[in-house]
Amino acid sequence: MTDDRSFAIRPADAARAMRALLKNPEDTAQVFRIIDALSGKNGERSIERMRRSQSGRRLLDRRPKLLDRLLDREAMMQLPEGSLGRRYVEFLDAEGITAEGLRQASIDGRALDGAVSPDLDFFRDRMRDTHDLWHVVTGYSGDLVGEASLLAFTFAQTRNPGVGFIVAIALLRGREPAVRKMILRGFLRGARARWLPAVDWEKLLALPLDTVRRTLRVGAPPDYERIYSDDPRAMAA
Repeated sequence: MTDDRSFAIRPADAARAMRALLKNPEDTAQVFRIIDALSGKNGERSIERMRRSQSGRRLLDRRPKLLDRLLDREAMMQLPEGSLGRRYVEFLDAEGITAEGLRQASIDGRALDGAVSPDLDFFRDRMRDTHDLWHVVTGYSGDLVGEASLLAFTFAQTRNPGVGFIVAIALLRGREPAVRKMILRGFLRGARARWLPAVDWEKLLALPLDTVRRTLRVGAPPDYERIYSDDPRAMAA
């Protein structure tokens, strides 16, 4: 049974988490705290949209455990070279991150009070577990500009207020016109792409990355200058 407290908007919690995130952009748990505090019933609306598509209905009915697939590094590395799955593992290695680390950050950042429906629980977990697949497909790296651009892409796809809040702060703090342009272009790419939350990613892992990009209509990966948190040009410095 869903507890309505789970849908409460908590702006003070979001503000505290944003201050912490600006101090330490590597603290991914704060991103989840912001989204958790501001999402309201956005997840329920996304589930309704999934139910209106054949692939979305299948996912909600089956609730496949994508994370189990992504954590099986040996199986992923046996996928064809250049496939989405192989490129995903290469992305994690290049960024020095893990799927398990992202899962733990979401647990640390999610409010513990209030129960949610199994569908919403599945949707939240799947959005988390596909985040780095979205990185690979869109071509955004895990730097500050890449993360902000992917969040803009995500906001265009989901209209989640928490995601939109983070994107707005990134735009306000962006010091270079090129950075703001990248973020805005991320939103436009997200608006033009297929609706990725309803995509059966398990079926795409073995396909060539270029094929997946064409199928999902995400456009060509961008060429941009990456900025990491230890860079003096960092947006949150």
